[in-house]
Amino acid sequence: MNYTRLLLLGGLLLGLAGPGRACDICGCFMGITPYDNQSSFSLMHRYRIFNSYHALGQAPQFFPTGARPFLPSPLNGDNGYAHSHHGDPTDFEAFRVLELRGKYFLSRRVELNAFVPYVMNTSQINGRQLNSAGVGDVTVFAGYHLIRAIETAGVQSRLIVGGGLKLPTGEYDRRNANGVRYALLNQVGTGTTDGFIYANYICSYRSFGLSVNSSYRRATENRFRNSLAPSTATYASLFYRVPLGENWQLYPSAQFFYEKTKGEMLEGQLTGEHAMNNALLGPGLDVYYKNFSLNTGFQLPIYTAETDHPASAGRLVVSVGYSFNQTKYLLGPKS
Repeated sequence: MNYTRLLLLGGLLLGLAGPGRACDICGCFMGITPYDNQSSFSLMHRYRIFNSYHALGQAPQFFPTGARPFLPSPLNGDNGYAHSHHGDPTDFEAFRVLELRGKYFLSRRVELNAFVPYVMNTSQINGRQLNSAGVGDVTVFAGYHLIRAIETAGVQSRLIVGGGLKLPTGEYDRRNANGVRYALLNQVGTGTTDGFIYANYICSYRSFGLSVNSSYRRATENRFRNSLAPSTATYASLFYRVPLGENWQLYPSAQFFYEKTKGEMLEGQLTGEHAMNNALLGPGLDVYYKNFSLNTGFQLPIYTAETDHPASAGRLVVSVGYSFNQTKYLLGPKS
């Protein structure tokens, strides 16, 4: 499971980001772009899929039968569904998040961010499918631009450090018709307050650039004494700027994502459920037109530590955004 999956479980920026939705903090600042130091809002969709049992020699599929990348199936096998893995090759776990994101610069060096997710989870185990959807856990965080060398010729660089909270706003006590509470994996929230810190370094030379974002997260317990073990996530993007006329710019990229956690905890002890140690790699493309942006990324696994749960099979991200021509800050002058 990924950081995003953890945020979904519990509740990955990168962030450039968990269930997480986090490491999707990574990616909140995708390099030195045409809209540097501009407040913005965007709508992002993430699809993360897990299927196949490596120990049984099963090959992962990005679109297994019954899984949908954008919307869950209308099926709901609540009657008889049990979260118990026995190697069924049709098992899969799909996590989708439609997230409204906002960024506001208080000054040239201080930014505030807020993510409001709508979560859509699907778990198909032993032929039974369970879907759950709803508003998830809201994330708020702030970043400080410690290094801001962007008006220089040749090499430009930026270092952002910050931290924030994932708040327990999503429902985490959904139950079946018999009153049995769904597993944490099938909830849209975690019921925990998670704190995280992150650092994002971006540099460019002429048309080439590199963005690296790493984050570390710790969670509290919810009222059922469930929680998630500390987790880390790292996102890296090697990109190239292609100007097309006065208003268009393209940024093709190679994107790397790594996540690690020891999984779920109950009453302060590890349960052995949903531990993750995964690395993914794939292409991305960002398109900018005037103040509008389209950001895409697609990664497939290059390393997955073996567990008795469905393995990571890939990640897809699509985002559209708008950046404002910010002419003043609340704190300090524009220039």
